[in-house]
Amino acid sequence: MGPSVQGSGRSVVTIGVYDGVHRGHQRVVERAVGIARERDLRSVAVTFEPHPDEVVRPGAHPHRLTNPRRRSELLAGLGVAEIDVVEFTLELSRTSPEDFVQSVLGERLRAAVVVVGEDFRFGRDAGGDVDTLRTLGEKYDFEVETVPILDAISSTAIRELLVTGDVEGAAARLGRPHRVEGVVVRGYQRGRQLGFPTANVETPQHTAIPADGVYAGWLECVPVANLPALYQGERWPAAISVGTNPTFEGVPRTVEAYALDRDDLELYGVHVAVEFGARLRGNTRFDSIEALIAQIHADVDATRRLTS
Repeated sequence: MGPSVQGSGRSVVTIGVYDGVHRGHQRVVERAVGIARERDLRSVAVTFEPHPDEVVRPGAHPHRLTNPRRRSELLAGLGVAEIDVVEFTLELSRTSPEDFVQSVLGERLRAAVVVVGEDFRFGRDAGGDVDTLRTLGEKYDFEVETVPILDAISSTAIRELLVTGDVEGAAARLGRPHRVEGVVVRGYQRGRQLGFPTANVETPQHTAIPADGVYAGWLECVPVANLPALYQGERWPAAISVGTNPTFEGVPRTVEAYALDRDDLELYGVHVAVEFGARLRGNTRFDSIEALIAQIHADVDATRRLTS
């Protein structure tokens, strides 16, 4: 677990995996932050790393909507004072609901109020629910408040939309464009040869990448320790390609982004975020380089309109 926050006063705690920090998550977190402000208490978000499914169901590897750094950034942006990342282990998965409540909510965080979604489950075999939490709250001296879930808004539903390329549907549920992050690496440099130099983004394994195709969106440089600090915080409209580039055989699946009108960027080794605004088309094999270039021009024009 992360550093102890014992001894620094009672807290209002919200608990969840919070992958994506989507609109449903936001309602829960904002309620916890609001109660904390009303009562002059600390607000604490408890999250888990790695994703519990990876531990409980080895090999499941749900595609991640947010990396841990981005998740913490989004939670802090909602006003959470402290973020406590709990290491999710097989041992923790076997902890009884009461032992979890006693050690984490009672002794560790001194919870006065716990705010969760109405579908919250916890403890061994997900055996604890909201009623269990309320009963334990009476014993360990904290209140429980639940927030209704929003229909059709879940991390699983958002992943399913991304699989089909529906980035606009995903954005409506996230409350912002879906983004993937990674370090820019050297690719085949075919974009540069065609007049459209792209940033070839190496994303972490199990990242939730939208379906193959071409998208309009944005490319942003994200400050990360121990990586080059070039262009930090800069953000450009970008035409984005996801896939294997069927015009050129033998190309692995990639995420590439062309920052509109910027052929001067040197992004190798820089950590970037690619945000998906709208899907323009699926991937197509072109019979000639000239036809491919003409289509790229059309994609850039469409991106310019959609991101202006």
